[in-house]
Amino acid sequence: MQETLFKRLEALYPEMVAFRRDLHMNPELSHHEVETPEKVAVFLEALGLDVRTGVGGRGVVGKLVGGKPGGTVALRADFDALPIHDEKDVPYKSQVDGVMHACGHDVHTSGLLHVAKVLSEHREELPGTVVFIHQFAEEVIPGGAKFMVEDGCLDGVDAVFGAHVSSTEPLGFVGYREGPVMANGDTFEITIHGTGGHAANPHLAVDPLAIGGQVMSSLQQIASRQTDPLKSAVVTVASFNGGDSFNVIPDTANMRGTVRTFEPEVRDAVERSIKSIAESTCEGLGARAEVEYVRGYPAVVNDPWETKRLRRVAESIYGESNVSEIPPMMGMEDFAYYVKEKPGSFAWVGGAMPDEKDVYPHHHPKFDVHEESMLYIGRLFIATVLDYMENPENKE
Repeated sequence: MQETLFKRLEALYPEMVAFRRDLHMNPELSHHEVETPEKVAVFLEALGLDVRTGVGGRGVVGKLVGGKPGGTVALRADFDALPIHDEKDVPYKSQVDGVMHACGHDVHTSGLLHVAKVLSEHREELPGTVVFIHQFAEEVIPGGAKFMVEDGCLDGVDAVFGAHVSSTEPLGFVGYREGPVMANGDTFEITIHGTGGHAANPHLAVDPLAIGGQVMSSLQQIASRQTDPLKSAVVTVASFNGGDSFNVIPDTANMRGTVRTFEPEVRDAVERSIKSIAESTCEGLGARAEVEYVRGYPAVVNDPWETKRLRRVAESIYGESNVSEIPPMMGMEDFAYYVKEKPGSFAWVGGAMPDEKDVYPHHHPKFDVHEESMLYIGRLFIATVLDYMENPENKE
């Protein structure tokens, strides 16, 4: 049956490309997706699936009930775009100024929709149920996964799987990891309240920019000197603003940044340190710090058992040499909310462009991926679903 489904998926490849390119030309930002979820819902409804729209806000969930009893497997794709201007010179370039699919979510969406089409054509042979989760707003905090889970997208689900295309790994590559694979992702904002004045008389002012520079420098001590070197922490100040004139010391300065960790205790310690450093540094220099710390996505922690399944399935279809254990990544992904609720696994699938000069990292204005990566993700999803239905206890 698997080979039959693979051949059908390959026959649908021109449709997959056309759907992906339509999404690529018409991207929508996180929490502003209107046409994209409508297109997804129409596609799934045409397959005769039980479809829910507005799940958690803008999400779409399709349920395919097989002809035989069995377990329930969920597959997830995301469909939001990024506030980046598309600089590629291709026929399917984004038609929306300042917005583009620079992370592959259009590939994820089209790939999963056509997996749904293939499986729906053989529903009577399926011993179980497949839930297709099409998620909005993965690129921002708070993301759509949390709200979709709260709205019941995982109700009745036994296991959940996801995959992300990689623009730097070749076709056929599958990366897996048991346990923590992507980090907790938090944000912080520090506003320093000083006393403004004339730039020629700094002694009569309390300069929030100079103090902010000390705060920013001290924050780097958190990872290098306050965190166990065998554990991971990233503290990055990505924005530092204050004042708009060459001869005026401003009243306030503002900095914003991100924190990435894996262990809960490290996450707690970093949050405490940021507040302590900002407040004590400012107090000691006559200013006042206002600190806002927002906890974002939790870490993606892959279930060991289901990751072994995914690895075994990937090796069976792509060969052991193409399937690799990957190191933990400091990026964040709200797939974390799904695997907090249900056992599952999140993998990376290669999709590098054939010409090296066209290979760019995710979130780059010239980002693109090899469209055949949709077939590789699709085969992995189909094979994993079949394996789970035939072997829910994952006996090797």
